[in-house]
Amino acid sequence: MTTEQDEIATRLAAIRARIAAAARAGGRDPDAVALVAVSKTHPQAAVAAAYQAGQRVFGENRVQEAEAKYVALKRLHADLRLHLIGPLQTNKVKEAVALFDVIETVDRPRLAEALAKEMARQGRRLACFVEVNIGAEPQKAGVLPDAADDFIAACRAKWQLDVQGLMCIPPEGEDPAPHFRALAEIAARNGLGQLSMGMSADFEVAIACGATLVRIGTAIFGARK
Repeated sequence: MTTEQDEIATRLAAIRARIAAAARAGGRDPDAVALVAVSKTHPQAAVAAAYQAGQRVFGENRVQEAEAKYVALKRLHADLRLHLIGPLQTNKVKEAVALFDVIETVDRPRLAEALAKEMARQGRRLACFVEVNIGAEPQKAGVLPDAADDFIAACRAKWQLDVQGLMCIPPEGEDPAPHFRALAEIAARNGLGQLSMGMSADFEVAIACGATLVRIGTAIFGARK
């Protein structure tokens, strides 16, 4: 095992321990919180090292980068699951549906419609999360909180998407807890059981607020390449 493999395995173990501790502190089962290891900008070898250390769920921001890393890995490892956690352009929907297992960033009608059509064409039914722009930040993707209920309903009824949960990125420099709680409230009133929220700097807060998936990159793979 190389030094980098050792380091990734050690960091993964530390993060898993922190996730479990945060869940127990909130009176939750540690198994109720899944770790999505975010490999953006990191090489295929880093992903392979995390897989060898027992990680099975990964996240990527860009379709093109994911194709370069994961097509071969998914052929080798049938149990590897891949989440798209970055913005998805409609001209990349075909490739995204073919490669990913979960789309976490459904955020507008045109994308929802394109995904529905492409999933039908490919015969794949991917789990979807609606991305909510929880801080209503003009520079960020995501449906606005006050429009979320209607959009979730349309995704389910009009486009027949398998909407399983919500995802958000809280505003930088603000206390994330109120934003995480607001996302949890939207999920609860829409009967959604999955919450993808929390990254390397704030995942313990997210777990306290009900996160069922945390997206962690830097704390596992190191600084972005």
